Amino acid sequence: MTASNRTFVVDQDNLDQCATLETPAIGADQLSEGEALLTVDHFAFTANNITYAALGKRFRYWDFFPAEAPWGQIPVWGFADVTASRHPDIKTGTRVYGYLPMANQLLVKPGKVSKSSFVDTAEHRQHLALAYNQYLFTATDPAYRAEHEALQMLLRPLLITSFLLDDFLASRDFFGADQIILTSASSKTALGLAFMLSHQRSVRGKPLTITALTSKGNVSFVEGLGYYDNVVSYDAIDTLDASHKTVSVDFAGNGEVLTALHKHFADNMLFSSLVGAAHWDQRGGEKNLPGAQPEVFFAPGYWETRGKELGNAVLMQRFAELWAPLVKSVDGWMNITTVQGQDAMRQAYLDTLQGKVDPDQGLILKP
Repeated sequence: MTASNRTFVVDQDNLDQCATLETPAIGADQLSEGEALLTVDHFAFTANNITYAALGKRFRYWDFFPAEAPWGQIPVWGFADVTASRHPDIKTGTRVYGYLPMANQLLVKPGKVSKSSFVDTAEHRQHLALAYNQYLFTATDPAYRAEHEALQMLLRPLLITSFLLDDFLASRDFFGADQIILTSASSKTALGLAFMLSHQRSVRGKPLTITALTSKGNVSFVEGLGYYDNVVSYDAIDTLDASHKTVSVDFAGNGEVLTALHKHFADNMLFSSLVGAAHWDQRGGEKNLPGAQPEVFFAPGYWETRGKELGNAVLMQRFAELWAPLVKSVDGWMNITTVQGQDAMRQAYLDTLQGKVDPDQGLILKP
């Protein structure tokens, strides 16, 4: 058993400030009836997690794993093992995948236990999205492969968002646009959406131009993937043809870029979606813009809505059909780096926060 539980936290109002809090480890004898103890093995860390922090108050991401103010725990996706249990249906040794804190341990109160998963029914999580409270058993997950744990952690949460965005836009015939522009185009969620749009273009029969907006340093990398039709750097927005009817999907959260896009396309900006906050420190400028006013896309909420319309099984089947070819494609270019320990975790966090992680790199952290 871990001698202490080390928890990585950040200042909710100043993301540059971070620390490691140390508390006594939770022992098996401290569990109440119906509880289980998860020991965190490893988890992925991407720009998506910076989005969780940047929008932590707005979307209650800080509520999943509470910390004493001013600190907050950034949720991550990863794998953990049940090392103690007082729940009759949760056995010690069970491996699970789901939403975790950047810590050694997590105490959960399993409910709605099925062959495939359980839900943490802890009181403080009752008001939060079900998609984030569910833990999948690896033993019964048909998509699970032990050798692909890193790709699952890195991609699955992001690709669910990519998949839902793709479904949302396609179900609305892309708002009549003939071009879709993705900002922060080298981010993994944007790349996932670009792949899905490109992969399905022939069967949809819609000649939608897929345009990437990215930093100068990432232009060559993004071009080399072949997911986009056009790749343009942020300082060349004015070179885009303003007569194209356009949909923008903003993964960057950079107010200046968003404003420049709306001013350039004006009334030809038919829909504008806000998804991420990769450039968290430049967020703003989202009101009273020319063209369609930006709308926040919240993936868990859309999943619940779409699940009621089509059924969750249909949604998962559609996702699975895109997951396999995308993983195969990504496996060809992504370099996975695993770091261990609190100092390495702190550096990985700061590098991601400051945009220093190369787009072809996947970070896996072991506490």
